[in-house]
Amino acid sequence: MKRRDFITLLGGAAAWPLAANAQQPEAMRRIGILFSIGADDQQGQARHAAFVQRLRDLGWTEGGNVRIETRWAAGNAMDMRKYAAELISFAPNVILAGGGSTVVPLMQATNNIPIVFTGVSDPVGGGLVASLAGPSGNVTGFTAFEYSMSGKWLELLKDVAPTVKGVAVLRDPGIPQGIGQFGAVQPLGPSLGVEVSPLNVRDAVEIERDITAFAHGSNGGLIITASGLAIVHRELIVTLAARYKLPAIYFERFFVAGGGLISYGPDLLNQYRRAAGYVDRILKGEKPADLPVEAPTKYELVINLKTAKALGLDIPTTVLARADEVIE
Repeated sequence: MKRRDFITLLGGAAAWPLAANAQQPEAMRRIGILFSIGADDQQGQARHAAFVQRLRDLGWTEGGNVRIETRWAAGNAMDMRKYAAELISFAPNVILAGGGSTVVPLMQATNNIPIVFTGVSDPVGGGLVASLAGPSGNVTGFTAFEYSMSGKWLELLKDVAPTVKGVAVLRDPGIPQGIGQFGAVQPLGPSLGVEVSPLNVRDAVEIERDITAFAHGSNGGLIITASGLAIVHRELIVTLAARYKLPAIYFERFFVAGGGLISYGPDLLNQYRRAAGYVDRILKGEKPADLPVEAPTKYELVINLKTAKALGLDIPTTVLARADEVIE
């Protein structure tokens, strides 16, 4: 073989691996999801579906070019830590933290895998990110409320139930949001002539015992702050509020659709669609530190007039005029 022919053959052989690599399909990406609520929860399934559908719209097909592993903690703090570790061992390219209480366990489990959260109240105040504009680290996402907005719940409750003198704030004391939201509501009490006290949301037994004890007083009302545990126990909370005729304001529409009086909060399903957009950008090479934490674009006020009538409340026309939805 002539030297020139040998060099040509060698050069062609060197190109074979490159050509073979070029023909290889793109490596399947991995997404982990940790929900604070249970797998049998309709709201959880709706959020999961909204996220997956938006991913599909962006070109990511489960079982095609992406594999998704989902864990459901059903409000159990021990399971959140266990499932966080399981998802890290799955070696995902990015993790969706579905609910504020899931973020800290995930952050404790990893400081390099990107995490996109939804439904977090004041992530700066809670120590999850350095700032909204520049999250830094491996965490970014979408806020539900700034703590200061929590005071709006007390104002709205007084608007629809002006005789209320004592308000119990149901909060999860195990997450920063639970402490922060109560801290934002409490100082407004004196100016509105209301005594504000906390009630912990940890399990069904405690919720029923504490709401029952609170209801023995007169002119009471409830504020249900945002937490995964409040979602898990929402039917019990709404039932107890009706049983003891306690005007209550909630952080999400589905409480009111299920018989609650009034809600004021963001469209959380939309947050899961927006979170899919951030996951898409991270899978394509962007870093969480370069994606600013985004706030809700709109808050919705929803009122259930049937519940108001059962409580003997006449909702002011000024409040009805501001409502985004009135359930008859």
